Amino acid sequence: MRHLFESLKSKLIVKITLPVAFILFASIFLWSFYHVEYQKEATIENVIMGADRVSSTIKLGLHYAMMLNSREDIQAIVNNLSKLREVRNVRIINKAGEVMFASNPEQAHNVVSRRDPLCQACHIYTVPKLKPTLGEAIYKDAQEDGERVLRLVSPIANEPGCSDASGCHFHRPDEQILGVLDLAFSLTDVDPLIRQSKQHTAYLAFIQFLVTFATLALLFVVLIKKPINSIIQDARLIAQGRGLLPKRIESGDEIGQLAQAIHQMGNDLVAKNNQLSLQKNLYQDLFEGVPCIITVQDRDFKLLRFNRTFEEKFNASVGEFCYKAYKNRDSKCPDCPVEKTFKTGEFYTTEESGCYRDGSRAHWIVNTAPVYDSDGNLVAAMEMCLDITERKELEGEFKRSEKKYVDIFNNIPSAVFVLDQADFTIRDCNRGAVSLYGWTKGEFSRMSFLDLFSDLEKDEFIDAAEQGGEISQAKHHTKEGREIFVSISISPSEFNQNKVYLVTVSDITTRLETEQQLIQASKMATLGEMATGVAHEINQPLAVIQTSVDLVKRSLNKQEMPPESLLKRVTELIGTQVERASKIITHMREFGRKSKIEMEEVAINDVLRRSLDFFSQQLALRSIEVVWDLDDKLPLVRCEPNRMEQVFTNFLINARDAIEERREKDGPGAPPGRVTIKTMHNRDSVTVRISDNGTGVPESLADKIFEPFFTTKQVGKGTGLGLSISYGIVKEYGGSINVTNNDDGGASFFIRLPAANGRPEEAA
Repeated sequence: MRHLFESLKSKLIVKITLPVAFILFASIFLWSFYHVEYQKEATIENVIMGADRVSSTIKLGLHYAMMLNSREDIQAIVNNLSKLREVRNVRIINKAGEVMFASNPEQAHNVVSRRDPLCQACHIYTVPKLKPTLGEAIYKDAQEDGERVLRLVSPIANEPGCSDASGCHFHRPDEQILGVLDLAFSLTDVDPLIRQSKQHTAYLAFIQFLVTFATLALLFVVLIKKPINSIIQDARLIAQGRGLLPKRIESGDEIGQLAQAIHQMGNDLVAKNNQLSLQKNLYQDLFEGVPCIITVQDRDFKLLRFNRTFEEKFNASVGEFCYKAYKNRDSKCPDCPVEKTFKTGEFYTTEESGCYRDGSRAHWIVNTAPVYDSDGNLVAAMEMCLDITERKELEGEFKRSEKKYVDIFNNIPSAVFVLDQADFTIRDCNRGAVSLYGWTKGEFSRMSFLDLFSDLEKDEFIDAAEQGGEISQAKHHTKEGREIFVSISISPSEFNQNKVYLVTVSDITTRLETEQQLIQASKMATLGEMATGVAHEINQPLAVIQTSVDLVKRSLNKQEMPPESLLKRVTELIGTQVERASKIITHMREFGRKSKIEMEEVAINDVLRRSLDFFSQQLALRSIEVVWDLDDKLPLVRCEPNRMEQVFTNFLINARDAIEERREKDGPGAPPGRVTIKTMHNRDSVTVRISDNGTGVPESLADKIFEPFFTTKQVGKGTGLGLSISYGIVKEYGGSINVTNNDDGGASFFIRLPAANGRPEEAA
């Protein structure tokens, strides 16, 4: 029983419900007591008010009889009133205290003492009150003959009819009270009502107490005890380390939110505990399974713990000194990172060397970390060694390889530059660059590669660098200001973890000069071959001039003045022919002059027309027709117009020779000679096709005709340099040459050149 009492005493519901029950009981008791008293007073007050009304009614009923001084009527009225159920006694007492009339005959003519409570209702004051209050009028409330009786006194006031001639003249005018009416009321019917009211109030209070207490208890169970039990259950599961089942929020009040918060906290704690457990297991697995060497050492450098990798690599046991295990030393290492960690509590990283138990040399990156106990004291140090033996060997091999490639880089005969991709500054260069340009490496490091170009060629290099392409020909200047021609190869790369361009520069100045000499020799040979046609071209304007002069001389010989119209026509004709001859001679001089190695943007149709200006007579003398099919919206190309004119002239000479060769071979059955010149373009390139109906090119020789000194012509009719030089020039401009045989005989040569900025030339 005591155990049960102690258990109940410790329950929260008992600790809360007992004080609540006491407070509730006290509150309801006080309310009931107040209610009963209030009902009692209200009931008695109603009775008193009823008695007062009866008293007033009696006085009204007696008024007439008293004015007539009719004693029999007065006594009759008193007797009749006493028969009322609630009236127990009626008395009329005069001012001397004598009972003049009474419902009980035994009380008639009795004298009431002034000290009697009946008289004190009025005479308690110095001047008797004519109209006392109900409280003052009730002078007695006591048990009489076994029942409770309430006595009420009501003064009878003096009226004018009692003292003037119209009345009985029995009283003086200065008298205010003539007597009193004493009325006794029974409370026999009132007390049961009061008792019944008390019982109903008690029942109601008891029911209210039970209902309120039960409601509070139920609310406590639902709103407090149940969530608290849930919290206790969750707390026990958390203490056991078990997971909590998902719960829904049953209420949104503070207790419900607390229960849900604790439930969520429990889930979080369990999850974190599981995570810690997992991390612990993971740490243990990592500690044992990582390929690096891990040891834990105390302040005396003794091994407290080590992983499987250490155990496999060394002959050591727990308690042995680390320097003995790692390096077979008898004393601490001079610069020990573990010692530093114990002194400062910080992490340290060093490189160490030692030997494994098989005697092989090893290199490690050593990291040390402090280990603290639960009180925050530094009690141990963890040493982690990562084997870098292979990396060390690779580093040595890399250094040797790097030296080899540096030697190759510096000894390449071409100039090689390493440029920053952002601004083309020179990061490095080889000895070939120093030898070619004259600047030292230090001077190059303060320069941009763009400084070697002229302003017009810088953009071309930037475009080529972005596309990772090549520049076949560009003009550079050296430190002494000498201009050189170079070819440039550009490729993106990396240098010291930065994006760079690797640029190889080859000096082609000598090659271009030699090529120019060959081109010049080819031009001279071409001019020699075209001498007959050029002479014919010049003879035509000379013949016209001679004819015009003869007309003028004929008139002069007749001693006649030539007509003005004739002179005007002759002078205009002579001027036109002189201009024509001058153009032919100027063209021959320009064609024969050694051209400068400078490129410009030109319209290829114009170059083709110039090539045929004085060579067309050569074709016309051999009855070779020239068919034009030019695209009027060709983009411009970047080249040297004089050299390209030589290229087209070489192809026209070859076309002429091929047609002549076919005529000799086929005889009269040979078709009329025809050369077709066609131009076309797309977005990136311009193509010139020169077709003839000559002998064509044998398929076995299609890949050899562009080789230097290769020719299919008879001895003495060709050097084999024309197509070779033409091929080199076109390749230098970034173009290509291809040859195919036509279905109806002859060959077609396709010369493709890259478009310059995609800008079309004006229509001819």
